[in-house]
Order: sequence, then structure tokens, then C-alpha cells
Amino acid sequence: MLQAIGLTSTRPRRHASTRPRGHAPVVDDLTFDAGPGCVTALLGAPGSGKTAALRLMLELDPGRGITYFRGRPLHSVPRPAGEVGVVLGDVPGHPARTARGQLRMLCAAAGAPVSRADDLLDMVGLDGLGDQRIGALSLAMDRRLALACALLGDPHTLLLDDPVEGLAPRDADWLRGMLRSHAEGGGTVLFTTSNPKEAARTAGHVVTIDAGRLVANQDGAAFSRTRLRPRVAVRSPHAARLAALVSREARAARRSVEVVAEADGSRLSVYGSSCAEVGDTAFRHGLPVHQLADEVGDTAPAGVAAGSAAQSCGPPAEPGADASRAVPGSGAAATRGELPPPIRRRPARGPLRPVRYELRRLFGVRTTTVVMAVVLAASVGLSVLLARDGRTPLPDVLAAWPSLLPLPPAALGAGLLGALSFGDEFRYPALAAGRGAVPRRLGLLLAKLAVSGGVALLLALVVVLTSAESLRVVYGGDLLRVPANAVSLAVSWSGLTVGCAWAGLLAAGIFRVTAAGIAAVLAVPVLVVPLVERMPKGSTVRSVTGLPGRLRELAWLQWPQEADRWLLAVVRLVAHPVGAALALSLSVLICAYLFTGLRGKVRW
Repeated sequence: MLQAIGLTSTRPRRHASTRPRGHAPVVDDLTFDAGPGCVTALLGAPGSGKTAALRLMLELDPGRGITYFRGRPLHSVPRPAGEVGVVLGDVPGHPARTARGQLRMLCAAAGAPVSRADDLLDMVGLDGLGDQRIGALSLAMDRRLALACALLGDPHTLLLDDPVEGLAPRDADWLRGMLRSHAEGGGTVLFTTSNPKEAARTAGHVVTIDAGRLVANQDGAAFSRTRLRPRVAVRSPHAARLAALVSREARAARRSVEVVAEADGSRLSVYGSSCAEVGDTAFRHGLPVHQLADEVGDTAPAGVAAGSAAQSCGPPAEPGADASRAVPGSGAAATRGELPPPIRRRPARGPLRPVRYELRRLFGVRTTTVVMAVVLAASVGLSVLLARDGRTPLPDVLAAWPSLLPLPPAALGAGLLGALSFGDEFRYPALAAGRGAVPRRLGLLLAKLAVSGGVALLLALVVVLTSAESLRVVYGGDLLRVPANAVSLAVSWSGLTVGCAWAGLLAAGIFRVTAAGIAAVLAVPVLVVPLVERMPKGSTVRSVTGLPGRLRELAWLQWPQEADRWLLAVVRLVAHPVGAALALSLSVLICAYLFTGLRGKVRW
């Protein structure tokens, strides 16, 4: 059961006229309900506020009013994907991701088992197109995938914005069958449309709005009877004379016939007659006819009696009933002059299984593997060239870090993958369609940090091992000797790649673009390192020698002597100009990320 009460938009309606007409909202005190076991159509002309009403129900836009989904507003539903499925426009997914990959990624977000993806592909008829890229899908296939995404959490309510627009008749019939099947299973279905015929064909209950306000709330039979009328469409160069003849013969035969002349002057709409009768009249008087066809006429919304209100798909209410009584008690607040409660635009919730979601998001497109392959190839090539002259230290050779480059390829690649962790989602918001940004949830952020850090460590390890094997094959094994400070070098190498990945991730999350993450990574050696190198050196710098022992005494703890080596390696890493610059950049980015997150929460 869906109950929308007093929905009012805070965004004013735009009028085509330049005359001052006040600040009428897009949706104005809209109240109706959509019952279970029934398909309900929200009908209105383009610009009447249908989509704005859906966004108010889903708390995507600020306003006033309240919408109950089986007695609870959406923000109080613990698992929204299991209560409401939404189709607003196209599938909000990366165009390079496959249909199966998109559904599997969203399974982790909704907390559904991964097998649900294949079940839904079969249900919507995409079982043979699971490996097809989203960007290559046709409009009909895209709409099927969007419905599969909406059904992922097995929701009770489906909200769809003009779902059959642009579809071929066959695909539209299939979609109507899916909506009816969901309703017959006890679910609630609400869809918007601007076509009265579509509303009559699909829905068992029709809610008509105009200029954001309720015009009629009817069951399907009452809607067809009052809104849709059969007519004869006639086109003739002598339309005015033919209209007079048809009206005169109808009066003579005492038949109720209405003739309406269209604006162009050559077309008539004849209500209460038939093609045969109109054609015989034109033939008898020698009038040429260029068009003669049966149509279903659409009366204006204002012509629908508001007194034909009805509850869901049940019998129509008694004539004269106020349409606002479709939801019991909805008019009480308006009678007392009270405003409906405010609707606050709330950030979307994070995935229920964030680590699994992040892994499927990261490896669901070719970008990740392409970046890693390019980094690996560039690192191997640079390592072989650096080892040729014999003057570059072995650690720099294995890391493929010539002095001409600000950062080695592995660090740049890790920073790029980290930047894509947030920038990619801001472009294709799979979690929050219509909300504009990925939710800044702590669980999702920690998952992104963990996954990006793990990928950076994997990339760093693969680069070193592959470079070492390439050097052994090209120059022999004499070049490869384990240095005495191998532990310190390993910590430094790992810290560099992980730090670059996190810098790119946090910067992309703050500025919401991938380019900002890449710029933050490049700024570390180009801008921050020179700043750190200008700090005091020599005798003015205090030594941290003996730090592990002092920490052990302070904390009254005992740890293995091997831990002292790791701790000193970390300290030396931070003391290095690049390490210090990276640590400073990460500290600034973390503070900025927390500041923007808190400011966003206050604004919401």
C-alpha cells in the first residue's frame, strides 16, 4: 500500500508566459493512494509534475508531505531495496560494464545473493545478453535491465517513470505484462504516463493530475468512461460544410452527435457517430473526404469529474465524493490550516556488503586490468633500460623509477585506480540514481580504502617480481642481490603505492571528479616535496633514534625485536621527503574529506 499525503514541491513552476503568475509549485498538495494487487497510473500532460511527485515520494527532492510505503516513510525502512524498486530513466551504470556485472555489483549493494542476478536476467528475457555491455544495449533491452535492477531486492512496491515511452508495441506489451504480474502477486505498482490510452490499457486505477494538483482519482472503468470517448476523425477541404450537414442530419434523426472542428480548419472530430454514417453524408452531398477513421478521443483533464474518486482497484466511490478523501484523514491537516511535514533530501544509503560491492565495481570494467597491464609493461621496460648503464641503484631499477619521472609507473597507476574509485561512481551513480553523489558512508569509505590499498600492494608486488624476472632473463642473475635494508625498502615501496592510491581516492571523493584525484597524486612530488625539502635540516633536526624503546616503556608493552625494525622503517619512510610530502597530503585530504562530509550532512 502506497499513501502519498500533501506532497508539495518547494521548486516553483516555470510558466511560458512572462506575466507574473505567482510562485505555483510543481507539485501542489497532491494526495492519493495506490493499493496492493493493482497497477496504478499517475496521468498528466508533460510538465504536470508527475516525475517531481515521484522524486518527492522517494525523498530525492526537498518539499513537504509524506509518503507511506506499507505504513512507513522511506527513510525509516531498514532495507529500502526490499520495499521499493525504482525505474527513473536509463540504467545508471557504467556503459562498459556488462548487464550481469551490473546486477552482481548491485546484489552486494542490496544484500542479495549473487545468484539473484542470473535469475533476474532470465526473468526479464536477458539471459542470452548477460555479457553484453550496458552501452551497447538497445532502448528495449536497457529498459528490461532497469526493471531487473528495480526487482533486485524483491520489493513490494514498484515506481516507474513513463516506462513504455519510446518502446515498440511488442516490448511495451511485455513490460505491461510484467507490471500486471507483479501486482497480481500482491505488490503495488505506480507508473507515470502522459498518454490516457496507455493509462486505460495498463492500469486498473488512474490518478490524474494537472499543474501539480489532483484532478481525478478513478478506477479504470470510470476513467475510460469519463476520459476516453470514441470518435470519427474526418479530414476534408469542405470541413465546415460537412460539419453543418452532419449536425443537421443528426438533429433530424434525433441522435446525440457532437462535431468539433480542429484548429487547422480542415479536420473534424465527430462524437456519437460512425465512419459509415459520416461517409454516407459526405457522399450524398458530393463532398470530398481525405481521411475517415475511427479513433479514441481524449477529453481535457478539467472535464473529468473529480467526484469519481475510488479506492485502488475497488468499486468507484459514490458520486460527489471529494477526491482528497482517497487517503483517509489526508484532508484533516489542510482543514486545520497545518502544513504537511517537510521532506528532507536525504543521502542514499551505502551498500550492505561494501567490500564485495567495491571489488565487483572495480573489476567489473576493463579499465582496471588495462591500467595494471600498462603499468606492468612500462615498469618492465624502464627497469631494463635503467639497469643497462649500471649506475642506477637496484631499488630504483626494480621500482622502475628514473630520476626524470616524479613518480614510478606503479605509484601513478595506483593513484589512477584510487581516483576512479570515487570519480567513476560520481559519473555513473549506481547506488543513488538521481541523488547526484555517492553517499559518504564510513563503511563504504573504509571498503574503498581497503580495496584500493590492496590493489596498490598487489600492483607494487607484481611490478617488483616481474621486473626482477625480466632483469634475470636479460642480464643474468648476478645483478639481483637482496640488500641489507630490504625490509625498510619494502615498507617504503608499499607505503608509496598505497599512499598514492589513497590520495587519488580522497581527492576524487572531495571534488567528485577523477581528474582531481590524479592531480592530487601528481601534486605530491611536484608541489609538496619541494615544500618539505625547504624545511630545516642538519643540526636543527632532532633524531628519532631509540623511538621503539621509548614507546615500549611508555605503553608498558612487550613486542618482538623484529617489530622495532618495522617501526623504524615506517619512521624513515615518513622522514623521507616524498614520504613526508605524501603523509602531509593525506592528512590534508582526510581533513578536507571529513569537512565536506560533515557539511553535507548539515546541509541535508
